[in-house]
Amino acid sequence: MKKFSVVVAGGGSTFTPGIVLMLLANQQRFPLRAIKFYDNDGARQEIVAEACKVILKEQAPEIEFSYTTDPKVAFTDVDFVMAHIRVGKYPMREKDEKIPLRHGVVGQETCGPGGIAYGMRSIGGVLEIVDYMEKYSPNAWMLNYSNPAAIVAEATRRLRPHSKILNICDMPIGIEGRMAQIAGLKSRKEMRVRYYGLNHFGWWTSIEDLQGNDLMPKIREHVAKHGYVPPTDEPGVEASWNDTFAKAKDVWALDPSTFPNTYLKYYLYPDYVVAHANPEHTRANEVMEHREKHVFSSCAAITQAGKSSAGELEIDEHASYIVDLATAIAFNTQERMLLIVPNQGAINNFDPEAMVEIPCLVGSKGPEPLTVGKIPLFQHGLMSQQVAVEKLVVEAWVEKSYLKLWQAITLSKTVPSASVAKAILDDLVEANKDYWPELK
Repeated sequence: MKKFSVVVAGGGSTFTPGIVLMLLANQQRFPLRAIKFYDNDGARQEIVAEACKVILKEQAPEIEFSYTTDPKVAFTDVDFVMAHIRVGKYPMREKDEKIPLRHGVVGQETCGPGGIAYGMRSIGGVLEIVDYMEKYSPNAWMLNYSNPAAIVAEATRRLRPHSKILNICDMPIGIEGRMAQIAGLKSRKEMRVRYYGLNHFGWWTSIEDLQGNDLMPKIREHVAKHGYVPPTDEPGVEASWNDTFAKAKDVWALDPSTFPNTYLKYYLYPDYVVAHANPEHTRANEVMEHREKHVFSSCAAITQAGKSSAGELEIDEHASYIVDLATAIAFNTQERMLLIVPNQGAINNFDPEAMVEIPCLVGSKGPEPLTVGKIPLFQHGLMSQQVAVEKLVVEAWVEKSYLKLWQAITLSKTVPSASVAKAILDDLVEANKDYWPELK
């Protein structure tokens, strides 16, 4: 069986150890000969990489492991690039969340003005990685799960149209895991779904078991009362996430024939979100205080002791869809997966150039989108507005246009007026001067 070489771009991420553990757990279906880490922050990457070196030595000494800040070394002789970068790291995420909240607007990492700010930082970083891959390993595939995936996907569609890049998101996977629990199944892999929308902005229209039985009525009965909080929720779900899963019942009420992506709460109930937010302490603070501290201290402990049992690092089950995708491409399995792809008629009454999130069959030539057909006016209207926001952000980045970015923020459903949009934009320009192109 062929063995593959993978580079993780964003080697210093708090998610990297979980991805390494997940890759190791899936060796029987996606065997590796080499794992490399690449990051432009060498010091941060070293902490994570040294711990992963210990884990690999224990579990799979035959896999060659290295880490570097040199793009040529990182991207030469690789089959897959797994990219999860965060330009500006968590301190900039904190600004993305707190600046809009100061103006009474949703402060969220991928939705509204915060997502737009993050998108303006991410576009250049993701394009840089695509270019390194094409220069040093032109036959490789890039599996990108860097946020905000919708803006990044629109940028790569427009600016690197022929690149072998697939944009993916794990949020539907997490929600489907909860639906499976609600339906009494062991795993989301026991379900077959139909879904359409944009990234962080979609709806399930059909959920069946593998025998073709309709699971929608049973799930619907539960969601109407509890949202996506399953009967026995796993311990340790953070309060902010629990609220998001519970709020799904109010989002669902707007179209009870489908099931919504949880992120729609930010667009449909922004007043509720702002009222329940703490402008002094946002999700970025929670992550820095808990996840980031925990992962980095575990990594340091593992490195110091020279054995993996010295730290607590968890396998990132969510990330197993990355292996599903890599396996589908590597072995032409034609697995059915949700991907962010150019619409090109899959939703036949919607913009053919929009980047939509829909089921695709995935093989060695990439994704083959499944037909969705015609979508209802409510969803069409919401999606059209949001696609326009995403396209304007990419145009603003390309043209360095202040006006286009002001239009994008004004058009976001989370923002009440053009004057509020301008005030937020001016604050974001100031905060992002080291990261954004200079706007004119």
